[in-house]
Amino acid sequence: MLERLSRGPASVSELAAPLTISLPAVVQHLQVLEASGLVRSEKAGRVRTCRLEPEALSLAEQWIAERRTAWEHRFDRLGRLLAGLPAAPEPPEGNDS
Repeated sequence: MLERLSRGPASVSELAAPLTISLPAVVQHLQVLEASGLVRSEKAGRVRTCRLEPEALSLAEQWIAERRTAWEHRFDRLGRLLAGLPAAPEPPEGNDS
């Protein structure tokens, strides 16, 4: 849904059309996206149109980038720690365990 909305506003039925889930399931997904601030919708008559909120996406992208950097540092430290450990002894031949 976010990919589709990145190309511009769309009605709920337009968002649901290519999906294999029910319309109520699409509406539930949109409610979660709207509650998170990633999507905004407005109703005109019987049509609900949804659009992305670029500022919220930027904040999410920043949060993900910060987490990625932290995890990369942790993996680097783990790699350095493991590189300093002696190699594990080879199991004897014929030992299936």
